[in-house]
Amino acid sequence: MFRKQWKQATAIGLVSFIAPFIGCAALARCGLGWSVEASWLAGIAMSTTSVAVVYAVMLEFGLNATDYGKTVLAACFITDLVTVIALGLIFAPFTYRTLIFLGVGVLAAVILPRLIPHFFRRYGGRPSELEAKLLMFCLFAMGALATWADSEAVLPAYLLGMVLAGTVGKDHALVRRLRTLTFGLLTPFYFIRAGSLVSLPALVAAPLAFVALLLAKMATKMASVYPVARGYGSPKQEGMYTTLLMSTGLTFGTISALFGLSHQIVDQAQYSALVAAVIGSAVVPTLIANAFFLPRHLLPREDKDAHGTA
Repeated sequence: MFRKQWKQATAIGLVSFIAPFIGCAALARCGLGWSVEASWLAGIAMSTTSVAVVYAVMLEFGLNATDYGKTVLAACFITDLVTVIALGLIFAPFTYRTLIFLGVGVLAAVILPRLIPHFFRRYGGRPSELEAKLLMFCLFAMGALATWADSEAVLPAYLLGMVLAGTVGKDHALVRRLRTLTFGLLTPFYFIRAGSLVSLPALVAAPLAFVALLLAKMATKMASVYPVARGYGSPKQEGMYTTLLMSTGLTFGTISALFGLSHQIVDQAQYSALVAAVIGSAVVPTLIANAFFLPRHLLPREDKDAHGTA
């Protein structure tokens, strides 16, 4: 679908990053008085789109099986991929470790799409779940290498996911098992750690930063994504639904904020404001989108009937 709709997905994905990145960084610097580095980090954290939230919404309504849903997900990947690259280019040092990481990443992207299908055919379908183990090994190994190179572990995860989509994505049973493993086991540990570092007293004492960042993110997303979606022929309702879904944020927004806290780019109060704004962006745009702009004409018939009855 990305090959088919690459112009639309790339255009929406890029403007979905650029406008909030500039707008939220300017707000943090000029409006909140943050340092230059902290302002850039705020721009990165607030420019993200939550693939996890959008994917969950698409699954709930069956839109993941439509061309529209696949195009929106492709745009989400573009936004977050650019966000990961921006985080690496702005804050990660460029050393010989970076070159090793890039070299191994390129080799993995070339070799794994050829190796994985043969491995699955020979060892797939066994009770020991060798397919999932191999994928987890590759992800953790590349994540460890990225961390060693002072980059972000999520970058190779995105890249490997994209190059293996044609192989792994065809095995729906494996995808469901990986989803259960990820959402049920791995993700909660991350959010427990990220949430435990939030200072509630700091949020209560200075709620303006959290509210301002959330509103700035939604405003800049709407000002940039909606015109582009309409320009590619989306009706008003679909265009607004796309805009609101692209306004969501969660996983990589908190990853960026945690990166900033661990590298002393932001302090705990700034980190708390960023995480609260990111979590707010996961909830508020999603609720508005599903309540007022859900494209019911794209829903499977049984979902239409169920929502019509409700």
